[in-house]
Amino acid sequence: MSELHPYHDRKKLKWNGFFLSEHTATIAKQRKQAAIVIKPKEKLTEEEIGAVLSEAAIKNKRIAVQLDIVVANSYLPDVCGMIQGYDESTIYVGGEKIKLSEIRNVEFESVAKWSELED
Repeated sequence: MSELHPYHDRKKLKWNGFFLSEHTATIAKQRKQAAIVIKPKEKLTEEEIGAVLSEAAIKNKRIAVQLDIVVANSYLPDVCGMIQGYDESTIYVGGEKIKLSEIRNVEFESVAKWSELED
């Protein structure tokens, strides 16, 4: 018994039409973020870190903190925001708890005013 047109199973390919466009966009975004490699900034001493943090707390300035944590050959993105609180070993910036021992670099974050933006 011979078949005229034997069925060829396309396996996973046949299910691609069922993926939502949002799901496909999310996967593409995750792949793009995984390809970004964040380079290390200059490692500051404890005194330099303390000076920047104290000025930011006193003058209510925004800061960007780079943690000394490497994941998949890339540093984590900077934690940006205002200092919301602190104790002897941690600070709270932008809703995140950061141990002082994990800080690699901290600098003042410059925010462009809307009037200085170009078209």
